[in-house]
Formats: sequence, structure tokens, C-alpha cells
Amino acid sequence: MPSPSTTATLLIDCPDRKGIVVSIINFLVQHYDVNILNADQHQDVELGLFFMRVEFSTDAPHFDEAAFRAVFAPLAAGFSMNWRIAFANAPQNVAIFVSQYLHCLADLLHRHQTSEFHCNLALIISNHEAARPLADFYKVPFYYLPVTADTKSGVEAEQQALLAENNVDLVILARYMQILSPAFVDAYPRRIINVHHSFLPAFSGARPYHAAFARGVKLIGATSHYVTEVLDEGPIIEQDVTRVTQNDQLPSLIQKGRDLERLVLSRAVQWHLDHRILSYANKTVIFA
Repeated sequence: MPSPSTTATLLIDCPDRKGIVVSIINFLVQHYDVNILNADQHQDVELGLFFMRVEFSTDAPHFDEAAFRAVFAPLAAGFSMNWRIAFANAPQNVAIFVSQYLHCLADLLHRHQTSEFHCNLALIISNHEAARPLADFYKVPFYYLPVTADTKSGVEAEQQALLAENNVDLVILARYMQILSPAFVDAYPRRIINVHHSFLPAFSGARPYHAAFARGVKLIGATSHYVTEVLDEGPIIEQDVTRVTQNDQLPSLIQKGRDLERLVLSRAVQWHLDHRILSYANKTVIFA
């Protein structure tokens, strides 16, 4: 019987030089007789960096990460590559953190139920009870962990224990209105996605819609980004904007903004789950 086909995605970044693309493609064809499903690349001319994403399938037997790593390592070392490989049959485990605003959570849960996201939705963690009915409706385990200044470190320890217990690969902050500690962020580098309700870097911090309304802007936006220890300054994944006028009072401005939040967060989550993002120098490359 023929071996079942395996689909994988190879992501690479390295110093730019001639011969990278042909070396990678020749390697995949010669070692695994692959069918290239999608290939894309990007050069940062200013920094002299090369980025590539290759999605491929193969019928080669015994094809797994350990075997691939052993034979690919010499080529990767020759080009000073940072790289990783992900397999389509290994969905990521995802946790959602949320506070009282539930519009992003509801959108994510619906998209997951309709199979837009290829992942296991392991749990929802909240510092409020408001999200419990949604979690129950979609049959996702819910954990209520209220946070105060005095209990913050203990709660984070509980949160991290739950993430470890569920082997969580990605944390989504769906309007989770708490600042994560540097230690928490360091435990999940480029694996925590936040949505911020402004077009960063404009109106960072708290109450950005109120600040935008007071400033009389004509465009408002929303931003999804990876979380770093510096608040609201992690690598930006996606942004979108919509026009507002003098007829938009604060409630309608906020409603328009929340529609954008749903979109930019869901896109960021989808791209991360599809292994379409490479991050460098506090920037991201998004492969279409």
C-alpha cells in the first residue's frame, strides 16, 4: 500500500544571497519527491534578509520533523537559516483570554465552529463571568480567574498551569483587559496575539476610542499584533480602518471600531494557524 500523503509548511528566514530558492526546492524534490502546493518569498533589501514559505505534500515514508531536521540541518547551516516546519495534520491547541467585551470572543467561537480555524480550542480564561454563557453554548471549557493587584502573580501562575496542562500553542487576547507580566510573555514568544482598539501607534493605551473621538479623527482603526513586554508595541500582524464623520457620536464610533476588531483579530489568528507569518525586527512578513 502507498504511504499516505503528508502536507507540511516550511518557513525560513536568513541573510539574503544567491542560490537559496533553488537549493531549497532541489532539496525537497530530491529527498522527498514533493509536490509544491505554494511557494512565496520576500526580501528586506535594507536589512539584507530573505524570507520564504513553502507548502508541499509528499508520499515519502517516515516523514516527520525529527527525520526532516536531521537531513535539512546541513543545508540550513550553510545559509545561516532560522527555520521551522509545521505539519497540516497537527492542529495547534488554542486558548482565549477575555474580559467583559465579548464581540471578538463570539466571532472567534463562531469561526471555530464553522471550521474556519484549523485548531483545537482548548479553553477560555476570563477575569469576569460574562463569557461563561458563550463558552457553555460552544462547549468550550471555561475558567473564571478574577484578578486584583494583590492576586495577579498567583492568577498568572494558575493561568500558566492551565496552558501547560492543555499543551497550548497559541494564546489569543480577545479584549482581555489585563497586562501580562514579562515572565508570562517570555514563556510564549510570538505565540500571544492581542487586538488593540486603535490604529497603532496612534491612541495606544487605555480608552483609545474616547481619545480618537475627542481628537475629531476622520478615520478610526484596529490592530492585531504579537504581544511583547512593551505594551502595544509588539510586531503588527494586521490593521484595518473605517471612516467616521461628525455624525458619529461616541457609541456609533465604538460600534464601528468593534467591527474592525473582529476582522483584524480573526485574520491574524487565521494567518498564524496557517503558518503564514514570520516576525523579525519588530515587524512581520505575511505570506498570502
